Amino acid sequence: MAAADELAFHEFEEASNLLAETPDAATTSGSDQLTPQGHVAVAVDSGGSYGAEEEAEESDRTALLQEEKQQPGFWTFGYYQSFFDVDTSQVLDRIRGSLLPRPGHNFVRHHLRNRPDLYGPFWICATLAFVLAVTGNLTLVLAQRRDPSIHYSPQFHKVTVAGITIYCYVWLVPLALWGFLRWRKGVRERVGPYTFLETVCVYGYSLFVFIPTVVLWLIPVPWLQWLLGVLALSLSAASLVFTLWPVVREDTSLVAAVLLLTVVLLHALLAVGCKPLPLEHLAPPLQATSLPQDVLLPLTPGAKTT
Repeated sequence: MAAADELAFHEFEEASNLLAETPDAATTSGSDQLTPQGHVAVAVDSGGSYGAEEEAEESDRTALLQEEKQQPGFWTFGYYQSFFDVDTSQVLDRIRGSLLPRPGHNFVRHHLRNRPDLYGPFWICATLAFVLAVTGNLTLVLAQRRDPSIHYSPQFHKVTVAGITIYCYVWLVPLALWGFLRWRKGVRERVGPYTFLETVCVYGYSLFVFIPTVVLWLIPVPWLQWLLGVLALSLSAASLVFTLWPVVREDTSLVAAVLLLTVVLLHALLAVGCKPLPLEHLAPPLQATSLPQDVLLPLTPGAKTT
């Protein structure tokens, strides 16, 4: 025991002497070996877990944004729901733009602003078809009051005929126009057509002016009816021409002139088809009836018999 105690005392004394001779070096080496290693180990462990959490959150956020940006298919209801997402002020602004066309004022750029809708064109076409059917029946009623020989019966099929005609016009004509401009874009690179929905939207809003015109056509004055029809056709066609001109002006002058002339002529045919028939065309023609030979007609006063 005494030998062991003496050995331990000598070792402790040697360590004390060494520590007394170089206190800074011993302290520095101890701190350099223990403290930095501990800090490095903590930093690596905590940084690794924190980075992993950040990467997980970033991946979740990216997946969420991708799900939000993913567009539904065109066969789903959600795809078309965005085209009906407009408020009343936007619809009224686009109606005013179609009623007041002026050169240099592009309907697509100033009113649609890359957000075409189907809400306005759909209800404008439906309202126009309904007004055409109602005014057509009212025209027959007014004609019967003036001429009892005209037989009136409700003609409900006019709603169907007017609706099919107007909706086909608003969808098929823009489709043909859009396809032609897409073809011309391949021929001449500077020709940039509007999208199909933008073209449908322009045609739909251009028909709004015919709704009050058809109502005013109930006034049985032929020259006034033609004047109102020409005015409505001029406003509606001008809205189309001023909107299409920035697109077709980059093409050849012949193609641009023929295209705009075709657009105006088709619009004029629609306007003439909406106009009610004159009253003389509503009265049934007089039919001559033959009487038997043995029937004697009453003699008028002053007539002489042979």
